[in-house]
Order: sequence, then structure tokens, then C-alpha cells
Amino acid sequence: MPMLRADSKSGYEYLKHSRSRNFHVVTHSTLTRPPMSSCLILGGGINGLLCALLLRQSGLEVRVLERGAVGRESSWAGAGILSLLPPWDYGMEVNALAQRGRALWPEWAERLRVASGIDPEYRACGMVLLEVAQRDSALAWCMKHGEVALPLAEFPHPRPLSRWERGDSAQGLWLPNVAQARNPRVMRALREAALRVGVSIHEHTPATRLLTLGARVSGVETPNGVFSADSVVVTAGAWTGGLLAEFGDAPAIAPVRGQIMLLKAAPGLLPRIVYRRGHYLVPRADGHILAGSTLEEVGFDKTTTTRARAELLDFAHSVMPALRQAEIVTQWAGLRPGSPGNVPTIGRHPELENLYVNSGHFRYGVTMAPAAGEVLLSAMLGAPCPVDPAPYAWTGQENRLGGDAPQDS
Repeated sequence: MPMLRADSKSGYEYLKHSRSRNFHVVTHSTLTRPPMSSCLILGGGINGLLCALLLRQSGLEVRVLERGAVGRESSWAGAGILSLLPPWDYGMEVNALAQRGRALWPEWAERLRVASGIDPEYRACGMVLLEVAQRDSALAWCMKHGEVALPLAEFPHPRPLSRWERGDSAQGLWLPNVAQARNPRVMRALREAALRVGVSIHEHTPATRLLTLGARVSGVETPNGVFSADSVVVTAGAWTGGLLAEFGDAPAIAPVRGQIMLLKAAPGLLPRIVYRRGHYLVPRADGHILAGSTLEEVGFDKTTTTRARAELLDFAHSVMPALRQAEIVTQWAGLRPGSPGNVPTIGRHPELENLYVNSGHFRYGVTMAPAAGEVLLSAMLGAPCPVDPAPYAWTGQENRLGGDAPQDS
């Protein structure tokens, strides 16, 4: 995990922990004092907590203000598939963040496990894609971009293909390197790791208004009083657009509801992720299976519906008839932060010099989070950024309110 240390030229340089698998804070006694020493993060989802951890590691005093309980919105509600669905249906701006995030996740998962004592249950289980349109084009994309992919009929497997896989083998693909993480455990681990290094978390403290003085945010109003810091980062997910609406150039981020069914079957019944035409099955190690998900533009309504229940169960049973005997555990809904072209906004406000945003990751907040954190640190502290940050900058009509509606594939 990267840290920052004083450097005679730039003031900071990225370091790798070659031995330690824990998180550490760089104190100001070992740093050339950064241009900011404190930060308020508005939103305690995966991108808020991960950035809080990175900024705290970099020596800043960090407070997280969360409107409800930390990690209980879309970061908790998602299925934890660490891949685009599918990657060849997205532009390079989305793929760049997703691929970088996927590359960072194994180390992040291990560091979180050690630092928090909570296993995020990261595992590379692979993903089967059924009924792939234009399969040859998809294979060519994978070859060009380094994504290992095999025709489903050809991939090696320790046991015979199940009936549902054989039936679609002519148009199926196998992506063996796709991994997953268990969202609720990821969020618990991030919260614990952040607290252990001194991040201050204020739950049930919604930001209601940003106060400005000249070209700076001077404070954040909440029902629990006004908070202030040298810098403010908005990671409020689906609520980002409303919080920033009074300022010019607010990112076009809007809620998109997704519903998931949770089933319980025998462990090992489904060994891999299965994806077909916008729906998926995600198996957990303990036998739980997530069947998701819907895409619904219904504002901030998190109600679950009988229509979605029928849709998801029909999909699950058609793909794997054995799931008809599975226990139906529960159903839930989350609100994704939808954005035009699925491209998040990460960077500094064009006019307010201490206001930053990291939001609009839509379905891929977990996948992109480690890479999005690097982009934010680049904007805030001048840290090196392996991904070109330009496509995510807080500029351009395509990312502003009034642009195209949120899109998904």
C-alpha cells in the first residue's frame, strides 16, 4: 500500500511497504508539511473510507461525516464482483480505473485482513458469461487488453461441465481471473482499519450545506454542528449531486436502484460467478448465493418489489434449476451513484480550491476504489498516479448536470 514521505524535490514520494502488511501513519515530523493538514470526507462508503485511510496514512487528520451508518448504502448492497460486466462493453476511461483497481485488490484485501482482523473474503473464483453477443469480438478485445478469456466449451475444469454450462457452451466465455470480495466484510474491515490509525468517524451526521468564504469551503453544516478542515472531499455516492447542486458544474450523479436476492444452498454448489444478459449469480464460500440485479431509475426509493423478486428468481432458476430448492434468505435494494457513461468524477472543483469529489462510480465503486483513491491523492497531494487522471476531472459538459442520463450495459 502506498505511503508518502518527504522528498527533497517534490516533497513526497510513493513508497511500498516491502515487509509490513499493516497500515501506518506518516507523522509531520517526518514529512515536509503538506499544503493541507486536515480533511473532512463527506460519505462513509467504500470510496470515502478508503480515501480516509490513504489520507490518514499520508499524515493528515481525517474526519468522516456519514449521513447514516458507515458502509450501509451501495457499498454494502452490491455483490462484490471485481470486474466490469462485461469489460468490452465499456469505454477505456471506465476500463482504466477498473483494471487498475483489480490489480490492487489482492494486496488491499490482505492488508485489510491484517490491519482489522476481518477477512474481506477476496477470492479469484472466475466468471462464466453465458449467451455472449458477438463472442469473437469479445475474445479479440480480451486478447488486445490482456484479459484472459476462453470459450466455455474449451476451458479446463476439474469436473464435467454442469448441464446449464454445457447447454450454452457455444456462446459462452470463461474469465478465470475475475475475483470477488464480500461487501459487508470489506466495509467492516475498512471501518476498523481506519479507526485503528486514528480516522474520526461521525455517523448519523449528514452534511446539509457547504459554507464558503471566497474561493474556499470554510465549513460543513450538519445537524450536529459545523465542521471545518483544510480540505473537503465529497464521497456521498448517490447523494453527491444534491449536496453540490448549489455550486456550478455539479457532477451529474443520480440514484439508480438495484435489487438483489440472497439464497442459501450447500457450499460448493456454485463454484464461480455466472453472468447472463445483465443478471448474475455470485457464490459465497459459506453457500450463500446472490442473485442480482435490477437497474431502476426511481429516485431515492429503496423499497424492494415483488416484480424484482420474480425477475431475479426466474433468472436464478433458469440458469441453475437446483436453486429452486435453495432457501430464500432475504431481498434488499441499494442506490448506485449513476453517472454519464459510467465515468466517475474525481478531482478538485474548478473554482473552490479546497473542494474535491470522488463519486459517480455507478456499479463499480468496489472494483474501482483502490484506483480512484490514487487519482484523488494525485489531485490533493501531487502523488504519482498510474492512471491518467484527466478523464475524471471536475470539468467537461459530459459530467455535468443536464448531460446525458446514466447509462449501463
